[in-house]
Formats: sequence, C-alpha cells, structure tokens
Amino acid sequence: MNYTHSSHFLGPSQLQYLSTNTPVYYSPRISLLSWLPDHLFALAAPVVAYWAASLFFHALDLSNWRWLDKYRIHESAEVQSRNRATRMQVLQAVLLQQLVQTLLGYWWIEEKPTGAAVDHLSNMLRLAPQLSRMLLRLFGQTQGSMILRNYGAEILYYIYWWAIPTSKMLLGMFIIDTWQYFLHRGMHMNTYLYKKLHSVHHRLNVPYAFGALYNHPLEGLLLDTAGAGIAELVSCMSTREAIFLFVISTLKTVDDHCGYSLPFDPLQLVTKNNADYHDIHHQVIGIKSNFSQPFFVHWDVILGTRMTRKDIEKRRQKQKAN
Repeated sequence: MNYTHSSHFLGPSQLQYLSTNTPVYYSPRISLLSWLPDHLFALAAPVVAYWAASLFFHALDLSNWRWLDKYRIHESAEVQSRNRATRMQVLQAVLLQQLVQTLLGYWWIEEKPTGAAVDHLSNMLRLAPQLSRMLLRLFGQTQGSMILRNYGAEILYYIYWWAIPTSKMLLGMFIIDTWQYFLHRGMHMNTYLYKKLHSVHHRLNVPYAFGALYNHPLEGLLLDTAGAGIAELVSCMSTREAIFLFVISTLKTVDDHCGYSLPFDPLQLVTKNNADYHDIHHQVIGIKSNFSQPFFVHWDVILGTRMTRKDIEKRRQKQKAN
C-alpha cells in the first residue's frame, strides 16, 4: 500500500509518527502468553480472575484482623448462619457455570489477529478521510486544513488507540448492564422465574465473594454468559479488548458480593454500584430494588428501583411512626 497518498494531510513525518508510536498498553506479541493463544486466554482469564479475587476476600473472611470489622457489611458469624446454601453447594454451582461458560465460549469466540499480526497503520489511515471531512466541516477550509497539517497524525493516534477502545469498552459495559438489569428485574417480577431460577442465588441472604456466580445453571447461562457474549459481539471488540471486559466484569461481580465496604477498593470507588449497594438487594427489605449489575446504577435511577441505606432508614422511621 502506498501510504504517502492515503490522505492529503499526512506527510512522511506524520506517517513515521503513526507507525512508530504505540500506547503503553499495547503488546506486539502475537499472543500475550507465549503458550496460550489470545482467544483461549479470553476464556481462561475470567475464571482465573474469579478465583483469585474470591480467594483474596475469603482470606479476609478467615482472618482475625480487627481493623477489618468496621468494613464488614455483616458480622462473620452471620454469613453462614443466614445463608440457606452450603459452601459445597455454592462451589459446585459456580464450577458448573464456569465449565458451561468455557465450553460455549470455545465454540463462540473467534481466533482474530492480535499484536503484530494487525496492520494498525492501515487501520488508522482508513480513518483519515473521515477525520479530514469532520474537521473541515467543523472549522472551515482554512482552519481545518491547518489543524490537519499540524495535528492530524496526533488526532488519528488518540482516536485509534484511546477513543475507539474506550468507546467500545463503555458500550460493552452498557450492554451488559442493560441486559442484566432487565433480565434480573424480570426474574424478580415473574413469580415462576423467581421460584424456578433466581431464588437459587437468593439463598445467599448474606453474600460472600465466591458465591457471586452461585446461580441456577440456566440463569447463569442467560444472565452472565449470554450477556458478555452479546456485549463483545455488538461492540465489535478485538480479542484483547474482550479479555479486558470479561476480566473487569468478573472482578466487579465478585467485588459486589464480597461483603466488605472498603474505602480503598478501586472497584468500589468508581461507581455507586458496589458491595453495599448490592447487599441491600439481597436483604428482604431491598429484594425488589437495586437490580443494576455489575457496573453502574443508571437503570435503577431512571426506572425508580434504586434503594440506599438512607432510604431504608427513612422507611423504618416511617414504620415506627405508624
């Protein structure tokens, strides 16, 4: 391909900039792990992330660190005494869901080119005509041309390496949130679906980390596995972008069930949909609220199903007054 004529504003120096600069997260390796292709890594990574995060919080559960007491949402003794499922039942259900998820993922996920096998320069140059038209319309011929000549390569770089991946990640998160909110809420509103499927998950009145995926097998397939697959497909993610989405959503799901309100936990700082928020949903008073999971609370806010600790206190005060 003759890159010099790909766009009127890209000269040799701009092409050199685009071909030699890559972001900090980029790896030219064909596979992130030399012994495992990326499309198989995408299947293994969320399973490893699930148990690594779960074992971390389980270690906290077993510790006698008194400084943790103020961060525990429930007392340690309350966890097992109020739950109607044994830890062995939880373990078996989670492993079954992950087995089904992995087998279906092996059939679903495609082996796409990664690392140095992708011609990133050509991909960026395909965006050049659209960028040129956009800037000329926004700023006019004279100023738009000046911006293109001076900053066109840098703008292309940030669009390709940062704006597009970020947009795809946010879209993937939105799709997962939307899919899970309406399916989750539907399982609560429909008595048959709740009794046959979702009530299994609510045997954990007091959630703990490795019970995050304690579901009826069909619910696990529909809610978690299908939701992630649809998000990856619709947002047109690369394999490595899908790995990141799958791992983050897994870690977030575990964190939401961990039983700790930790002020230094980054996954609890970036969104109000955290362990305390989801714990309300597992209690009797909040079982018809806080359906949003795993990332943000916008659907609860928009559709009026959000409940906070302040709302619970107001309701209790109102009941006392009556």
